[in-house]
Amino acid sequence: MSTPRVIRIPRLAFLGVFILLMCVFFAFVGWPAGLWWLLLIPVLVGVWVWRTQTTVSESGLDLRTMFGSRHLDWSQLKGVRIPKRGYVRADLIDGTEVKLPAVSYDRVRDLAAASHGRIPDPYAVPAEDKPASAKKDETAAQDTTQQQATSEDDAADNTEKGSAE
Repeated sequence: MSTPRVIRIPRLAFLGVFILLMCVFFAFVGWPAGLWWLLLIPVLVGVWVWRTQTTVSESGLDLRTMFGSRHLDWSQLKGVRIPKRGYVRADLIDGTEVKLPAVSYDRVRDLAAASHGRIPDPYAVPAEDKPASAKKDETAAQDTTQQQATSEDDAADNTEKGSAE
């Protein structure tokens, strides 16, 4: 039994929360009575960074967002979709779609490895394609050889025609 793999927003994001706190703090110092609520923004962003995660385990996917959580069994999962922006989405067998929190384009490989083959790695090169590319190289070399032989034959035919005239 393997241990569950947790995919989170990188903890380096707390550096951004700290910078946001400093920016808001300077405004707060200017008018504390009116701008106290600005200090809530970095706190909320920090809670979002802390809570948002996807856990991949033998039983399925556990999705946790800032305000809730959800469990998906492997039997519910039909596939995944990688959008241009935002989080990867899981296509479910009932036709719905669910965001996988903290799993962006650059973390799909981690998701595929943690799923132990239940989610295929879209970046992996299948073993069947390697010989096919070698065959393409051989075919291209044969085509080049045939073209050279055809040009030599044409040149020889032109030489014979020139000699006969």
